[in-house]
Amino acid sequence: MKFAIYQESRVGKRHNNQDRLAHCYSRDALLMVVADGMGGHLHGEVAAQIAVQLLTETFQREARPRLNDPFMFLAQGLTNAHRAVQDYAIANHLIEAESPRTTCVACVVQDNVAYWVHAGDSRLYVLRDGRVLTRTRDHSTVQAMIDDGQITAAEAQHHPLRNRIYSCLGGLQSPQFDFSRKTPLLAGDVLLLCSDGVWGPLDDLRFVTALHDADVIQAVPPLLDEAERAGGSNADNLSLIALCWGENYGEEAAPGIETGTMPFDAHSTQMLEFERSHAPQPELTDADIERAIDEIRNAIRKNSP
Repeated sequence: MKFAIYQESRVGKRHNNQDRLAHCYSRDALLMVVADGMGGHLHGEVAAQIAVQLLTETFQREARPRLNDPFMFLAQGLTNAHRAVQDYAIANHLIEAESPRTTCVACVVQDNVAYWVHAGDSRLYVLRDGRVLTRTRDHSTVQAMIDDGQITAAEAQHHPLRNRIYSCLGGLQSPQFDFSRKTPLLAGDVLLLCSDGVWGPLDDLRFVTALHDADVIQAVPPLLDEAERAGGSNADNLSLIALCWGENYGEEAAPGIETGTMPFDAHSTQMLEFERSHAPQPELTDADIERAIDEIRNAIRKNSP
């Protein structure tokens, strides 16, 4: 595989960052995942961390160096993450109003084909030849209103129900997962995974203009700057992974990473860790953080295959 990839997460104007993101690759497969947590007093961060960490650890076990079935991996991974978040809530005696929840979008690339799944309003875009080839459809009230012709996309940006979603990991309701088709990638295609803090203030076409024929490593930070400015004094957490694919069925583009020489059982992972240094809530103690880390590990261990 040949690709360039960049990821970054920012707190925005919030007190803490409830987003989590990661990418992980073996010689023959790549995983990207973004989760946007919901719930106060650490619970949103925990839910997002469980989703990202569980998927990443499962990928490391199963991609040796490739996955047997990417769609099955994604389906089982999000289902297990949902159950792990529920187990965390039960172990901590959290009532429904306090229940930790998270959106999630995850993508696997293998054999020049992209596979993805999402729950909630964290998005994936495929950009090709200066246009949006496809993107995920939000599991949200305003998206349903757009689909029904009640409001426009521009009106949705400022609608009072814009943050209401109907599918997520955690909570009492079973989540709705939407899966992509198998999507063959061409050299120069860009895959973009992001939380609503990134796409909310920006028009979809802004991603095209910012990333068309651009180095994603150089282009993403100014794009996040723009989204944060547009978000104003209450800018949400911003998390984004951008991948520029560098293969075209034998034809090579200029890559940033080449995995062909990696050992069969090797993996490279970049994940936003759950730690105090990343703008945690000020009322939390070090003991709170350590206890949450232990509970995350226990919930993941119980729900790992």
